[in-house]
Amino acid sequence: MVNKISNTQIIKQQYYGYCKTPNLWFADTVLGLNQFKEENVSNPLYIDAQNLPKRLGKRVEHFVFHNLKQNPNVTLLAENLQIQHNNQTIGELDALIVNKHKTIHLEIIYKFYLYDPHIGSTELDHWIGPNQKDSLVYKLDKLTNKQLPLLHAPETQPYLERHGLDSASIDQQVLFLAQLFVPKSLQVAPTFKQLNAHAVMGTFLRPSDLDAYTDCHFYIPQKLDWLIMAHHTVSWLPYALFQLELQNLLDAQRSPLIWIRHPDGELERLFVVWW
Repeated sequence: MVNKISNTQIIKQQYYGYCKTPNLWFADTVLGLNQFKEENVSNPLYIDAQNLPKRLGKRVEHFVFHNLKQNPNVTLLAENLQIQHNNQTIGELDALIVNKHKTIHLEIIYKFYLYDPHIGSTELDHWIGPNQKDSLVYKLDKLTNKQLPLLHAPETQPYLERHGLDSASIDQQVLFLAQLFVPKSLQVAPTFKQLNAHAVMGTFLRPSDLDAYTDCHFYIPQKLDWLIMAHHTVSWLPYALFQLELQNLLDAQRSPLIWIRHPDGELERLFVVWW
Protein backbone atom coordinates (compact mmCIF):
# COMPACT_ATOMS: atom_id res chain seq x y z
CA MET A 1 0.00 0.00 0.00
CA VAL A 2 1.35 3.43 -0.99
CA ASN A 3 0.99 6.25 1.51
CA LYS A 4 -0.87 9.17 -0.10
CA ILE A 5 1.30 12.26 -0.57
CA SER A 6 -0.34 15.60 0.19
CA ASN A 7 -0.77 18.25 -2.49
CA THR A 8 1.66 20.48 -0.58
CA GLN A 9 4.32 17.76 -0.69
CA ILE A 10 3.78 17.26 -4.42
CA ILE A 11 4.23 20.98 -5.09
CA LYS A 12 7.42 20.98 -3.04
CA GLN A 13 8.69 18.03 -5.09
CA GLN A 14 7.93 20.01 -8.24
CA TYR A 15 9.83 22.97 -6.83
CA TYR A 16 12.86 20.87 -5.90
CA GLY A 17 12.78 19.26 -9.36
CA TYR A 18 12.92 22.71 -10.89
CA CYS A 19 15.79 23.66 -8.58
CA LYS A 20 17.77 20.62 -9.77
CA THR A 21 17.32 21.46 -13.45
CA PRO A 22 20.48 22.96 -14.97
CA ASN A 23 20.84 25.85 -17.37
CA LEU A 24 20.74 24.57 -20.95
CA TRP A 25 24.00 26.36 -21.68
CA PHE A 26 26.61 28.45 -19.91
CA ALA A 27 27.26 32.17 -20.34
CA ASP A 28 26.40 33.17 -23.95
CA THR A 29 27.49 30.14 -25.99
CA VAL A 30 24.12 29.97 -27.81
CA LEU A 31 23.42 32.84 -30.20
CA GLY A 32 25.02 35.26 -27.76
CA LEU A 33 22.06 34.85 -25.37
CA ASN A 34 23.45 35.45 -21.91
CA GLN A 35 22.25 32.98 -19.29
CA PHE A 36 21.15 34.29 -15.91
CA LYS A 37 22.72 32.23 -13.15
CA GLU A 38 20.43 31.64 -10.20
CA GLU A 39 21.86 31.63 -6.70
CA ASN A 40 21.04 28.91 -4.18
CA VAL A 41 18.01 29.67 -2.03
CA SER A 42 17.93 28.38 1.53
CA ASN A 43 14.47 29.69 2.48
CA PRO A 44 11.69 27.11 2.09
CA LEU A 45 9.08 27.56 -0.59
CA TYR A 46 5.86 29.10 0.64
CA ILE A 47 3.05 27.01 -0.78
CA ASP A 48 -0.12 28.78 -1.82
CA ALA A 49 -1.70 25.93 -3.74
CA GLN A 50 -4.87 27.87 -4.53
CA ASN A 51 -3.04 30.50 -6.56
CA LEU A 52 -0.42 28.36 -8.27
CA PRO A 53 -0.57 28.40 -12.10
CA LYS A 54 -1.88 25.21 -13.69
CA ARG A 55 0.46 25.28 -16.71
CA LEU A 56 3.97 23.92 -16.24
CA GLY A 57 5.79 26.90 -17.75
CA LYS A 58 3.88 29.40 -15.64
CA ARG A 59 4.38 27.32 -12.50
CA VAL A 60 8.14 27.37 -13.09
CA GLU A 61 7.95 31.15 -13.45
CA HIS A 62 6.26 31.23 -10.04
CA PHE A 63 9.13 29.22 -8.59
CA VAL A 64 11.69 31.52 -10.23
CA PHE A 65 10.00 34.62 -8.82
CA HIS A 66 10.05 32.99 -5.38
CA ASN A 67 13.80 32.44 -5.63
CA LEU A 68 14.44 35.95 -6.91
CA LYS A 69 12.52 37.44 -3.97
CA GLN A 70 14.68 35.45 -1.53
CA ASN A 71 17.92 36.70 -3.11
CA PRO A 72 19.26 39.74 -1.20
CA ASN A 73 21.16 40.88 -4.29
CA VAL A 74 18.01 41.03 -6.44
CA THR A 75 15.10 43.45 -6.56
CA LEU A 76 12.13 42.23 -8.58
CA LEU A 77 10.69 45.32 -10.26
CA ALA A 78 8.00 43.63 -12.35
CA GLU A 79 6.82 40.16 -13.23
CA ASN A 80 4.70 39.08 -16.20
CA LEU A 81 4.53 42.65 -17.46
CA GLN A 82 1.94 42.65 -20.24
CA ILE A 83 2.52 45.20 -22.99
CA GLN A 84 -0.64 46.51 -24.62
CA HIS A 85 -1.46 48.51 -27.73
CA ASN A 86 -5.00 49.67 -28.51
CA ASN A 87 -6.29 47.59 -25.59
CA GLN A 88 -4.71 44.42 -26.99
CA THR A 89 -1.79 42.54 -25.44
CA ILE A 90 1.08 42.40 -27.93
CA GLY A 91 3.52 40.57 -25.66
CA GLU A 92 4.89 40.13 -22.18
CA LEU A 93 8.16 40.76 -20.38
CA ASP A 94 8.65 37.87 -17.96
CA ALA A 95 10.59 39.94 -15.41
CA LEU A 96 12.40 43.20 -14.83
CA ILE A 97 14.97 42.88 -12.05
CA VAL A 98 17.91 44.71 -10.55
CA ASN A 99 20.76 42.31 -9.80
CA LYS A 100 23.77 43.81 -8.05
CA HIS A 101 22.92 47.29 -9.39
CA LYS A 102 22.40 46.00 -12.96
CA THR A 103 18.92 46.28 -14.44
CA ILE A 104 17.96 43.14 -16.39
CA HIS A 105 15.09 42.12 -18.62
CA LEU A 106 14.82 38.39 -17.88
CA GLU A 107 13.00 35.84 -20.02
CA ILE A 108 12.28 32.50 -18.32
CA ILE A 109 12.05 29.23 -20.27
CA TYR A 110 11.64 25.64 -19.06
CA LYS A 111 11.59 22.91 -21.69
CA PHE A 112 11.79 19.16 -22.30
CA TYR A 113 13.64 18.23 -25.49
CA LEU A 114 14.41 14.90 -27.17
CA TYR A 115 17.45 14.28 -29.34
CA ASP A 116 16.75 13.27 -32.94
CA PRO A 117 20.00 13.12 -34.95
CA HIS A 118 17.98 12.82 -38.17
CA ILE A 119 16.55 16.33 -37.84
CA GLY A 120 18.75 19.16 -39.06
CA SER A 121 22.52 19.22 -39.19
CA THR A 122 23.65 21.23 -36.15
CA GLU A 123 23.81 20.60 -32.43
CA LEU A 124 20.85 22.90 -31.86
CA ASP A 125 18.73 21.46 -34.72
CA HIS A 126 18.53 17.98 -33.21
CA TRP A 127 16.42 18.88 -30.17
CA ILE A 128 12.63 18.62 -30.51
CA GLY A 129 9.66 18.55 -28.18
CA PRO A 130 8.24 15.16 -27.12
CA ASN A 131 5.29 15.52 -29.51
CA GLN A 132 7.32 17.05 -32.38
CA LYS A 133 5.30 20.28 -32.07
CA ASP A 134 8.17 22.27 -30.64
CA SER A 135 11.91 22.50 -31.09
CA LEU A 136 14.89 24.26 -29.57
CA VAL A 137 15.61 26.27 -32.72
CA TYR A 138 11.96 27.37 -32.88
CA LYS A 139 12.11 28.66 -29.30
CA LEU A 140 15.45 30.38 -29.88
CA ASP A 141 14.02 32.10 -32.96
CA LYS A 142 11.00 33.28 -30.96
CA LEU A 143 13.29 34.57 -28.22
CA THR A 144 15.62 36.50 -30.49
CA ASN A 145 13.03 37.87 -32.93
CA LYS A 146 9.96 38.46 -30.76
CA GLN A 147 10.34 38.20 -26.99
CA LEU A 148 13.62 40.04 -26.41
CA PRO A 149 13.02 42.81 -29.01
CA LEU A 150 9.75 43.65 -27.21
CA LEU A 151 11.82 45.55 -24.62
CA HIS A 152 12.72 48.15 -27.26
CA ALA A 153 9.26 48.42 -28.86
CA PRO A 154 7.66 51.88 -28.66
CA GLU A 155 4.67 50.39 -26.83
CA THR A 156 6.95 49.20 -24.00
CA GLN A 157 8.56 52.55 -23.22
CA PRO A 158 5.69 53.99 -21.09
CA TYR A 159 5.85 50.91 -18.86
CA LEU A 160 9.60 51.35 -18.39
CA GLU A 161 9.23 55.07 -17.68
CA ARG A 162 6.95 54.27 -14.75
CA HIS A 163 9.96 52.55 -13.18
CA GLY A 164 12.32 55.31 -14.22
CA LEU A 165 14.00 53.00 -16.74
CA ASP A 166 15.47 53.46 -20.20
CA SER A 167 15.53 50.40 -22.46
CA ALA A 168 19.00 51.33 -23.72
CA SER A 169 20.45 50.82 -20.24
CA ILE A 170 18.77 47.46 -19.57
CA ASP A 171 20.72 44.23 -20.01
CA GLN A 172 18.85 41.27 -21.49
CA GLN A 173 19.34 37.75 -20.16
CA VAL A 174 17.53 34.42 -20.29
CA LEU A 175 16.99 31.76 -17.70
CA PHE A 176 16.70 28.82 -20.08
CA LEU A 177 16.34 25.59 -18.10
CA ALA A 178 15.78 22.26 -19.83
CA GLN A 179 15.69 18.53 -19.32
CA LEU A 180 17.17 16.67 -22.27
CA PHE A 181 16.48 13.06 -23.25
CA VAL A 182 18.52 10.97 -25.69
CA PRO A 183 17.51 7.76 -27.53
CA LYS A 184 17.76 4.64 -25.39
CA SER A 185 19.27 2.90 -28.42
CA LEU A 186 22.08 5.41 -28.85
CA GLN A 187 25.42 3.63 -28.56
CA VAL A 188 27.48 6.81 -28.16
CA ALA A 189 26.21 9.81 -26.20
CA PRO A 190 26.08 13.05 -28.21
CA THR A 191 28.85 15.54 -27.54
CA PHE A 192 28.14 19.20 -26.95
CA LYS A 193 30.02 22.35 -27.88
CA GLN A 194 27.23 24.78 -27.05
CA LEU A 195 24.86 22.98 -24.67
CA ASN A 196 25.35 21.78 -21.11
CA ALA A 197 25.85 17.99 -21.08
CA HIS A 198 24.49 17.86 -17.50
CA ALA A 199 21.09 18.83 -18.87
CA VAL A 200 20.70 15.25 -20.18
CA MET A 201 18.43 13.71 -17.56
CA GLY A 202 17.08 10.58 -19.21
CA THR A 203 16.34 8.63 -22.36
CA PHE A 204 13.42 7.90 -24.67
CA LEU A 205 12.26 4.83 -26.55
CA ARG A 206 9.48 3.57 -28.78
CA PRO A 207 6.54 1.42 -27.61
CA SER A 208 7.95 -1.80 -29.07
CA ASP A 209 11.09 -1.37 -26.92
CA LEU A 210 8.97 -1.83 -23.78
CA ASP A 211 8.84 -5.58 -24.43
CA ALA A 212 12.09 -5.76 -22.48
CA TYR A 213 10.35 -4.36 -19.37
CA THR A 214 7.49 -6.80 -18.80
CA ASP A 215 8.72 -7.66 -15.29
CA CYS A 216 8.78 -3.99 -14.23
CA HIS A 217 6.19 -1.66 -12.73
CA PHE A 218 5.24 1.70 -14.19
CA TYR A 219 3.91 5.14 -13.33
CA ILE A 220 2.71 7.88 -15.70
CA PRO A 221 2.92 11.30 -14.01
CA GLN A 222 0.75 14.20 -15.10
CA LYS A 223 2.61 16.92 -16.98
CA LEU A 224 3.12 19.20 -13.96
CA ASP A 225 4.86 16.28 -12.28
CA TRP A 226 7.35 15.95 -15.14
CA LEU A 227 9.37 18.31 -12.95
CA ILE A 228 9.68 15.66 -10.25
CA MET A 229 12.59 13.26 -10.00
CA ALA A 230 11.42 9.61 -9.80
CA HIS A 231 10.72 8.22 -6.32
CA HIS A 232 9.06 5.12 -4.88
CA THR A 233 5.99 6.67 -3.23
CA VAL A 234 3.52 6.44 -6.11
CA SER A 235 0.86 3.97 -7.22
CA TRP A 236 2.76 1.64 -9.54
CA LEU A 237 1.04 -0.22 -12.38
CA PRO A 238 1.87 -3.73 -13.59
CA TYR A 239 2.87 -4.01 -17.23
CA ALA A 240 -0.57 -4.99 -18.61
CA LEU A 241 -2.47 -2.12 -16.97
CA PHE A 242 0.26 0.32 -17.88
CA GLN A 243 0.02 -0.73 -21.54
CA LEU A 244 -3.69 0.14 -21.59
CA GLU A 245 -3.08 3.66 -20.24
CA LEU A 246 -0.08 4.15 -22.47
CA GLN A 247 -1.93 3.17 -25.63
CA ASN A 248 -4.62 5.78 -25.00
CA LEU A 249 -1.94 8.48 -24.87
CA LEU A 250 -0.11 7.20 -27.94
CA ASP A 251 -3.35 7.03 -29.92
CA ALA A 252 -3.83 10.72 -29.11
CA GLN A 253 -0.29 11.40 -30.40
CA ARG A 254 1.00 12.25 -26.95
CA SER A 255 4.45 11.10 -25.83
CA PRO A 256 4.31 10.61 -22.05
CA LEU A 257 7.11 10.78 -19.55
CA ILE A 258 7.05 7.57 -17.50
CA TRP A 259 8.77 6.15 -14.46
CA ILE A 260 9.89 2.53 -14.40
CA ARG A 261 10.57 0.51 -11.25
CA HIS A 262 12.82 -2.44 -11.99
CA PRO A 263 12.59 -5.70 -9.99
CA ASP A 264 15.70 -4.74 -8.02
CA GLY A 265 14.08 -1.43 -7.00
CA GLU A 266 16.07 0.74 -9.40
CA LEU A 267 14.09 3.66 -10.82
CA GLU A 268 14.26 4.92 -14.38
CA ARG A 269 12.64 7.97 -15.95
CA LEU A 270 12.09 8.17 -19.71
CA PHE A 271 9.78 9.22 -22.52
CA VAL A 272 7.82 6.84 -24.73
CA VAL A 273 7.29 8.49 -28.11
CA TRP A 274 4.34 7.94 -30.43
CA TRP A 275 6.25 8.86 -33.60
